[in-house]
Amino acid sequence: MNKRVSYLLAVAGTSGLCALPVQAQKMTDDVVKIGVLSDISSAYADIGGKGSIAAAKMAIADFGGKVLGKPVELVSADHQNKADVASTTARTWFDREKVDVVFGLGNTAVHMAVANIGKEKNRAIINTEAASSGITGESCSPVVVHYTYDTYALAKSTAKAIVEQGGKSWYMVAVDYTFGQALTKDVTDEVQKGGGKVMGVVKHPLNAPDFSSYLLTAQASKSQVIGLANAVSDTINSIKTARQFQITDKQKVAAMLLFLTDVHALGLETAQGMYATTGFYWDRNDETRKWSNRYFKEVGKMPTMAQAGTYSAVTTYLKAVQAAGTDNTATVMTTLKKLPIDDFFARGGKIREDGRMVHDMYLIQVKTPAESKYPWDYYKVVATVPGDEAFRPLADGNCPMIKK
Repeated sequence: MNKRVSYLLAVAGTSGLCALPVQAQKMTDDVVKIGVLSDISSAYADIGGKGSIAAAKMAIADFGGKVLGKPVELVSADHQNKADVASTTARTWFDREKVDVVFGLGNTAVHMAVANIGKEKNRAIINTEAASSGITGESCSPVVVHYTYDTYALAKSTAKAIVEQGGKSWYMVAVDYTFGQALTKDVTDEVQKGGGKVMGVVKHPLNAPDFSSYLLTAQASKSQVIGLANAVSDTINSIKTARQFQITDKQKVAAMLLFLTDVHALGLETAQGMYATTGFYWDRNDETRKWSNRYFKEVGKMPTMAQAGTYSAVTTYLKAVQAAGTDNTATVMTTLKKLPIDDFFARGGKIREDGRMVHDMYLIQVKTPAESKYPWDYYKVVATVPGDEAFRPLADGNCPMIKK
């Protein structure tokens, strides 16, 4: 019976029929339980990890700790960038601990594993950390929202800007798993649109210990641009190696995914002048500064876009539960796709039918040491890219849920 009611609600929400009254749905139990499954101890810990957990706690506290009169509880775990560890955790959470929704998942392979279980168990997955545009493409799911950014938006803004400045020939250094493949494809598509060419790709393992051979291979290509389709420690070490071998004297190195914490680790002397795309910058306006300074008092660092996105996503989920009058997954997912998102993270944001949260993205350039006036003053916002331009058009994603 519950499955039939959920189905009818989903149909009503997508077909324009009158939805069943809120009173027809009830809370599934006496608690709304939120899980943050992130990398706490490995390569991606700085972008999410304990910072995403802290952001989720802040969101729950700011919401009042309750929704529909029921307490909101938080559980967290370290997936260690291992899909099998994430799968085991997710099954335990769903089967034994009655977790309603999972956030974080800062690794595309981890996301795919957990999303499959979420679909099987009918539990919501709101990815705030991973990047692959395939999450709302061929791998889209009725229980999945992709919230903060994706590889299409990164390539659309950064690669386009560099090509327009004359960087037509590219060589890619890519991490060898789904994320690296997706980012390489999206960069290649964007470079080709601008009349350029990707001359080749060299792949490396996640958390590679030495980037010398990969960067020297890219250097030998004599491309104008070396594109980095990797993240965090791999990006940091790639840039350091490129500087060490003086590759940057003749070729531009473009980090296609660059986090604020990466720049902090590199230092402005090394990172200055680089372009990147972000979904959030702490120092963009008074509202972002106000929240980020609160976060800094809790964590001791300014937030990455993934951490700020987690706060926003948890708040948005709780608003959807409140509006739906239930924590039933199908009903909440339908409600999420109707609610406007209007907070310090995203003004005028919206969640599309394919699960993509569409919001403005920002093309930034890393400041020089002389331009930086205070701690964490690292970015110049060069351009604001409207969400409908930044993210892939709905019809182009090949999401099976979208009728053509």
